[in-house]
Amino acid sequence: MHLCNFSLNSQKMSLSIAIPAMVNSTAWPGPLNASTEGPSAHSQDGWNGTLRQLKAVAPLYDWSPEIQGILLSSTNYGSFLAPIPTGYIAGLFGAKYLVGVSLLLSSILALFIPLAADAGVLSLIVLRIVQGIAQVMVLTSQFSIWVKWAPPLEKSQLINIALSGELMGSFITLLVGGFLCETKGWPSIFYIFGGIGCACSFLWFPLAYDDPINHPFISTGEKEYIVCSLAQQDRSPGWSLPIKAMIKSLPLWGILVFYFTGFWTINILMAYIPTYISSVLQANLRDSGILSALLLGVAFISTILCGLLADFLHSRKIFRLITIRKLSTAIGVLVPSVVLVSLYWVRSSISTSMGLLALCSAATTFCQTGALINFLDIAPRYTSFLRGLSQVFGHLSGAISSTVAGFLISQDSEFGWRNVFLISVSINMSGLVFYLIFSQAKVQDWATEQTVTQL
Repeated sequence: MHLCNFSLNSQKMSLSIAIPAMVNSTAWPGPLNASTEGPSAHSQDGWNGTLRQLKAVAPLYDWSPEIQGILLSSTNYGSFLAPIPTGYIAGLFGAKYLVGVSLLLSSILALFIPLAADAGVLSLIVLRIVQGIAQVMVLTSQFSIWVKWAPPLEKSQLINIALSGELMGSFITLLVGGFLCETKGWPSIFYIFGGIGCACSFLWFPLAYDDPINHPFISTGEKEYIVCSLAQQDRSPGWSLPIKAMIKSLPLWGILVFYFTGFWTINILMAYIPTYISSVLQANLRDSGILSALLLGVAFISTILCGLLADFLHSRKIFRLITIRKLSTAIGVLVPSVVLVSLYWVRSSISTSMGLLALCSAATTFCQTGALINFLDIAPRYTSFLRGLSQVFGHLSGAISSTVAGFLISQDSEFGWRNVFLISVSINMSGLVFYLIFSQAKVQDWATEQTVTQL
């Protein structure tokens, strides 16, 4: 599952790192690239040389900041249609084939992105929308596997190890993406990571199973341990859903609201970090990719450590589970909020800015052991469905946030980035307050077998 998530995010991030190489330098207004200290003549000459090299190996397009924002967020436009039915089907029939087929489809579409770009903006947007639907099917259905594979005291670390594949995919893409764009041309990044995704999908089918009972390679001891640890947990969702009870559930609404507000900031950071580093901090294309990759490397390490810490605190009974969820979420919001507010005033120093961005990347991962997996606690029967429902809110937020960010940056070159960050902080903080008030970590009455039978 780590490799599946690696492939998905490497494909998703490919456009973020390639888009500076795909557009003419005139596509971004001059003032947008300005900071309090202008770039040196050496830096500007290096950037012009980079652009001349790119023209020689790949086509360039006259895409405005608005168009770039739409392209970057287009994977979210149709993806809010897929999570709910995907989660429902995965809960009933398992995730093995849903994950494998969806990953293969996303990887094949990645190979066709250069052709779609040549065909026109509309073709590329349509391809990205379909690719986003395939990707969200993987991200949604995979959670049904943890209901049968994750012992309660190891749940956080197992999920975080799997989800860290997303960060590793972004890390590798950003680390080598700029180099590939400069030396081989920007289409190479889509061919390479699309091919890796195809290979991972072929590995998935023989190695992944929905239930440890049916896995041919698992040891008897491990199988018995997993099955016994989950023996008291009701995992069969059935065909019916307690929709009315879900609508009235404030703990569930706390999670859904946070998915919208939390992913507002996460999507902006993931989509616009390379652009911010190259345009505001005045790094060239290759350095922008490397610096962005370092931030994802920090987040990758932090994700693993957060999962281990959460399970340690839970297994040793140092904190109650609800305390762990709330504390992790608070750290994951408050620290990045302080950082984003501060970035505007330290933009003249690349070292200070990168240090703050690294802190922001590390702190944001605490949400993975907080609100973002809280639905596993309150309704394990409906894990896949609730994951799909949560994804709808997350992707709706992503579709809006990236588009709004592109618009603000293009309309106000001096204060655009500041406005983007301040709006993100305001939205994120409102979601945190709502979550802290209404969140719980115990199984809800509507998610128990007896209540479902009555419904």
